[in-house]
Amino acid sequence: MLYVGKAKQLRKRTLSYFTKNQQSPRIQVMLSLARGLEVTITETESEALILEASLIKKLKPRYNVLLKDDKSYPYLHLSTNHAFPRLSLYRGDRRPPGKYYGPYPSAHAVRETLKWIQKIFPIRQCDDNEFNLRTRPCLQFQIHRCNGPCCDRVSTEEYAALTRDVILFLEGKDKQLTEMLAAAMWSASEERDFEGAKVLRDRIRAIEYVQRQRRVNLAADADMDIAAIELGGGIASAQVFFIRRGVNLGSRGLILEQTGDSDPEEILEQFLQQFYSDKPPPSEVVVDLDLTERAWLENALSERRGQRVTLTRPQRGEKHRLLMLARDNAKQALQRHMSGQEEVRRKLEALTEALNLPQTPDRIEVYDMSHIQDSEAVGAMIVFGPEGFRKNQYRKFNFKDPNLADDTARMAEVLTRRLTRLKNSENEQSEGSGEAWPDLILLDGGQGQLNAVMRVAREMQMDDIAFCGIAKGPERNAGRERLFLPDADEPLILPHDSPALFLLQQIRDEAHRFAIGFHRNKRGKRQIKSALDAIPGVGPRRKKALIARFGSARGVSEASVRELAQTPGVSQTLAETILDALKSDS
Repeated sequence: MLYVGKAKQLRKRTLSYFTKNQQSPRIQVMLSLARGLEVTITETESEALILEASLIKKLKPRYNVLLKDDKSYPYLHLSTNHAFPRLSLYRGDRRPPGKYYGPYPSAHAVRETLKWIQKIFPIRQCDDNEFNLRTRPCLQFQIHRCNGPCCDRVSTEEYAALTRDVILFLEGKDKQLTEMLAAAMWSASEERDFEGAKVLRDRIRAIEYVQRQRRVNLAADADMDIAAIELGGGIASAQVFFIRRGVNLGSRGLILEQTGDSDPEEILEQFLQQFYSDKPPPSEVVVDLDLTERAWLENALSERRGQRVTLTRPQRGEKHRLLMLARDNAKQALQRHMSGQEEVRRKLEALTEALNLPQTPDRIEVYDMSHIQDSEAVGAMIVFGPEGFRKNQYRKFNFKDPNLADDTARMAEVLTRRLTRLKNSENEQSEGSGEAWPDLILLDGGQGQLNAVMRVAREMQMDDIAFCGIAKGPERNAGRERLFLPDADEPLILPHDSPALFLLQQIRDEAHRFAIGFHRNKRGKRQIKSALDAIPGVGPRRKKALIARFGSARGVSEASVRELAQTPGVSQTLAETILDALKSDS
């Protein structure tokens, strides 16, 4: 796929690509590679825009502006279906019942908000399982960050009033909230409940302080995103400020690639399409350019939101000030990104020279193993290129063969699977698809791992890939890494201040992090297995429901058939089967 676009008049749009005086170098190269044209007709312009954004995000065409952002946006979630609602960070597509606030630009912004809320309103943040299993209040109760609903330290009515205050705070209704709290404070004072009055007074002061720090000089119900872009070096930097209910939730910087010689307006339009393809937009989006397809984009965003969305470009006032601030942030982010790319380029050139590679590598694959005394052994692959780590291309490897006795055998197994996959996709690769081939394969290990992998490579006639093993020096000295190269008699030791060594350490450490994380996750899953897993008819959902109700497999075994049958999804017959199985294991 080369390019995805939309048009009201397909004939006119297509002919424009063949008008020589309108062809940019980018269009000329794209047309030279084109082999066909596929057309999809939609009923409305909004549907066309939404389809374009989804296809760009899915197919990543070579000549479209691409938004480099694979993270979902977190929300604050209040579980109002519980007698004692929980306030927590939520990220995902499947939304449990409750109220949602956001989106926030990052998980850090959500946690900062949670920290302030917990200081002001002692609402619980523990999950339901922990809440049900508690027999005494946790540390949060001791430091006055939770009022202990798990152990009946607060009534349902008092907690409901606290939840109401949290909702008002998150909805930006500060005036209404502080007036209610002030009235309650004076009422407590008149009843000579001076301790209660002091708590309310401190809560009012904390609310006013937090909102002074976070509120911008806009209307209290202001709900908008402020987006600005900066272009340079064939890429663009976008900066988005999130304003919800007059409060600045923070900002998010994003990089757009393959901008080429596209107009800034076209880049901004494609950015907004892709940015809001998986999240509802606010009622207003403030931009720093006049968009040619503004009406079209507004209709599509309105359809996405379910309410009217407007695109504005203010020329003065607070919105204009925030827009200029967003543009400055985008400019600085672009400069940092470009300087970072230049630093990576310099290190890759130094690595090319140090390892005597035929050309600067565009794709480096790094392999590492992780285990504890050979238990739960796993393999991992990370990918590094001129733009940095390509995390969407990382891979994990499990081992089913128990005869893989050490890391040397495991490394050979992983590379056998990987190189076989590359070999099988050779025909597809020649057609522009299939697996991407590495220029350099870096192995975390010494001469033994390298020799084992080279035997595999020679058997498969993989002569066009460079290999290198990296091992720490004596006493695992991280500054004296030894590099093992094929057909070299002695390991290569780079100077301690070599840019190539810095790069190798950086990508080796990332491989360590990824492999260890995968190993810990696998080990953790094994440790949480229970006796319920082996019982026929008890799947993940029923197991979760039983653990939530009785706390553990032991709690299930101590329950009666009648109590088990009251669990959602558990019949009388299954309850008897569960108890028989658990008692036979004990």
